[in-house]
Amino acid sequence: MDSRHEPVNEDAIEQPSSPQPETALTSQSSLVEEEAPSTPVSDHPTDNNAVELEVPAEHEEVYAEEIGVGDHHDVANNAVELEAPAEHEEVYAEEVGAGDHHDTVDEVVESPHAPDTGVKRGDLIEGTILKTTPTEVTVEIGATVEGVINSRELERLTTSTIQTLQEGAKVLVFVVAAAGPDGRPVLSISRALEESDWREAEEYFQSKALYEGRVSGYNKGGLIVRFGRLRGFVPASQISPERRTRATGENPEERWGGMVSETIMVKVVEIKRARNRLILSEVAATRESRDEKKRRLLEELKVGERRKGKVTSVADFGAFVDIGGADGLVHLTEISWKHLTHPSELLAVGQEVEVEVISVDPSSRRIGLSVRRTERDPWAEVQSQYVVGQLIQASITKLTKFGAFARLVDHPEIEGLIHISELSEHRVRHPREVVSKGDVLTLRIVKIDHDQRRLGLSLKKVDSPEYLDLDWKMADSNLK
Repeated sequence: MDSRHEPVNEDAIEQPSSPQPETALTSQSSLVEEEAPSTPVSDHPTDNNAVELEVPAEHEEVYAEEIGVGDHHDVANNAVELEAPAEHEEVYAEEVGAGDHHDTVDEVVESPHAPDTGVKRGDLIEGTILKTTPTEVTVEIGATVEGVINSRELERLTTSTIQTLQEGAKVLVFVVAAAGPDGRPVLSISRALEESDWREAEEYFQSKALYEGRVSGYNKGGLIVRFGRLRGFVPASQISPERRTRATGENPEERWGGMVSETIMVKVVEIKRARNRLILSEVAATRESRDEKKRRLLEELKVGERRKGKVTSVADFGAFVDIGGADGLVHLTEISWKHLTHPSELLAVGQEVEVEVISVDPSSRRIGLSVRRTERDPWAEVQSQYVVGQLIQASITKLTKFGAFARLVDHPEIEGLIHISELSEHRVRHPREVVSKGDVLTLRIVKIDHDQRRLGLSLKKVDSPEYLDLDWKMADSNLK
């Protein structure tokens, strides 16, 4: 018998000793999943609510089929048409479906002469255990109806589940056959648990509610997320951009392996019971989740408040920073007290920064942030340490038609302008005639505008007798 049709030892699966992923199919399979509670059977196909993904990737149909969601996919559904290039169909056919444990408990032939018990295949019923033996459990599922959980089904259950099967205990069961060989309904606990998960998934699909799960594995096309005892598939195109930026590497293990055990918020976007498929989307969930988080954040944010955040994107005009569910803009002028020509000089995507909230506009849903205001304001020292007429050392940083910018050596956060008229006593057509970028010069402060944060510098007045008395006083104070 093919190893994929053998029953699962759920004792080994439900209590993993290590979170290390394991190969879940054949040796040729690319599907890897962390050890987790076993996935029960699925034999209640309801394909009416199925919807297609809006933007399916080229091979995501194949990868979704490869995973499946239940371990008891209907035998009739094993023949799946792969939407894949012809050269790959044979390989993908070997990998298709996680519902590959259809052992004899799923293939019970109903007795044609059995009396009508009032139950039918596919019913989900809460019963009461009447009797237990090592080989079967008898369950009352109606006033005069007794069903049986046979030995094959008991082998599938975990030790902890079997220990709960005590006389008088309530138990949820799935009717595999309305009447077995002995005329009694054949029942399954594992399929009842999976059926409950299928129905819950359908409720999530209909309500469009968000589901918080955990990444339990992956294959070449995306991530596997446990939905109860089901395995949901998140195709690569439905994984959030933030998570995709971390998906680097030449093989699935390098791209997705580090995400195993991470929590993930998803929405159910497709259910195809007949094909044993449960498709999830992190993109749809992230969009809705962020909208709600941003709404709450806009209500609680206060101007002047400081927060930790992470840079999500960088543009010519500034950088966007996620401060806990919403992005705020740090304009280029609010990144640093130093003069910057582009945000990338100080910020990079993924970098963690502290920001101060400088504006909140709930109507336009915009948040203004500042990085530089969380740092010491160098202009406070300009006011206390510098006066008009004082000589300073500065480095030329930029040349323009109207002058040259120079950065103070002692306070590199401060830049001043040497107007073209302050470069020389002679007429200058362009600053390059007198200075070059990188020159370190002695300059004189000729203007300080604290309100506009502007500093006027002069080269031609360095030796001006106009400031002789001030120069003597400054020199004398430096000697003391």
